[in-house]
Parts: sequence; structure tokens; C-alpha cells
Amino acid sequence: MTGPAVHKDIDESEQLRRLLGAVALGDRGAFRTLYDASSARLYGCALRVLRQEALAEEALQDAFVAIWHAASTYQPHLAAPATWMTTIVRNKALDVRRRQQASVESDGEQYADEMSMDSLAMMQEAASGPQEHMQMSRDAQALARCLETLAGRQRQAICMAYLYDLSHTEVAAQLDAPLGTVKTWIRRGLERLRACLTTQEAA
Repeated sequence: MTGPAVHKDIDESEQLRRLLGAVALGDRGAFRTLYDASSARLYGCALRVLRQEALAEEALQDAFVAIWHAASTYQPHLAAPATWMTTIVRNKALDVRRRQQASVESDGEQYADEMSMDSLAMMQEAASGPQEHMQMSRDAQALARCLETLAGRQRQAICMAYLYDLSHTEVAAQLDAPLGTVKTWIRRGLERLRACLTTQEAA
């Protein structure tokens, strides 16, 4: 038996199919109707991927631009219109997430470099006399060289934890990374720093 809900789904699918056909011909009115009919559901899909309203809205807008340009390529026999549009939205949401992650990593690299420079200045200012200043300067330079051997996120995590006295939980929140991952970065990074500093002392 087929109930009202089934007929409603069929009617909605047919409506979307017709709207996509009109959009493929450049009908802006049909595009507005398509947006009104499907944007709420597609926004929910983007929000499930991105978990932030602003990012989900960005992905949704990117997706509808893509739908406008790609409507002529839609093939009804391959997928229902809602499925086709949902796939586009999901792909755009993943693109937005990748851009966000790349931005965070880029900012993290710069932030870590700035913190490394700050640490050198603080170490040098702490020296009370010429001899101590010279030794502190050498130590700071050795630390800077060893920090540069670490991966960006690992270096940033260590700087946050040991130069700015943030807890591992606070570091994880700042880097938007799992706590276990941050602990691993810090533990392995410290091991590499110790080995590097020992090598430089022996040189």
C-alpha cells in the first residue's frame, strides 16, 4: 500500500526535477523556488558536516552557485534530485572544512614562529650579566634551531604548553585537535628536542 507520505515524496521529487529542468534553461524564478523548497534540508546536511552555522551557510551558498551552473548536467535516471543536490552540498561542506583546516594550520605555523621568537627574547632578557647573557643567547639559539626541526603543529603545541603555560586541554582547544593527539605531539616533540639539544651540546 502507498500512503499520503509516499505520494508527497513523489510529488516533491517531481517538483524538484521540474525546477532543475527550468534552472538548466536559465530560469531565475525557478531557481528561487528551488532554493525555497530545498535550502532548509540542504542547510541541515551542511550543518551536520561542519557543526558551525556560519560555515554551513557558506557551504550552502557555494552549493547553490554550483547547482545553478550544473543544473544542465543533472540526469534524473542516475539519482533523485534531492540526492543529487545533497551530494553537491556535502562536497562543498567538505571543501569549506578543508579550507578552514588549512587556514588554522597556516595561522598555527605563524603563531608558533612568533612564540618561538618571543621565547628567545624572554630568555635573553632574563640574563643578569654579560657572561650569563652570552650563555643564555647560545642556549636560546640552540633551542630555536631545535624547535625548527619539529612539525608546525607539534612545535606550536610545545610552545603553548611550556612557554605560555597552557594545560594540555587548553592547547587542544586552541589547536582544535583531540587531547590524545596533542599529548602525543608534545611527548614526541620533547623527545626530539632533547635529542637535538644533546647533539648540539656535544658538537
